[in-house]
Amino acid sequence: MSEDLKELGAMIETRNADAVRDISVAHGELTVRVSVAHLQSVTEFLKKNAACSFTTLIDITAIDYPAREKRFDLVYHFLSMRQNQRIRIKCAVREDQIAPSICDIHPGANWFEREVFDMYGIMFSGHPDLRRLLTDYGFQGHPLRKDFPTTGYVELRYDELAKRVVYEPVKLVQDYRQFDFMSPWEGAEYILPGDDKGAKA
Repeated sequence: MSEDLKELGAMIETRNADAVRDISVAHGELTVRVSVAHLQSVTEFLKKNAACSFTTLIDITAIDYPAREKRFDLVYHFLSMRQNQRIRIKCAVREDQIAPSICDIHPGANWFEREVFDMYGIMFSGHPDLRRLLTDYGFQGHPLRKDFPTTGYVELRYDELAKRVVYEPVKLVQDYRQFDFMSPWEGAEYILPGDDKGAKA
């Protein structure tokens, strides 16, 4: 199986020499890194070429690498039922870069790209209706970015007096607890408040 995928990867690289950056086979799947400028052409090639026939779009997501210049990896998963093979396409994009939409090639990409925009803030040019999908209209930030706070920026609740849903700044009932994950039988030396007074006496 891996030999077939390597042959397929070599063919894709040969036919798309300007677009393909890297090819690898791992865990029974072929991963092809492409430049964002050639994303649409490679996607169309994978769908229409008889040796590929990757006609089913499985998923689109992203990975956040905050320290990297090209902060995000866009990740596309395709399935060829004719060839019984899967392929993963990755392309790196900067935080301020706009990726091309593949909705014209795979109409099912519509909501996937909306989700990526909502969760990561990556914009797609040529998308027919790019707006938030999972969060509220006035939501601030993008929850799957690694610099997004785990508590969020605001919380909402139903106000009985106002008879409507209201937004408020996040209030934590207690501070985050620190867990040492040691059992009491391991001989942990816990220093409790006030123990220091006994040591001075």
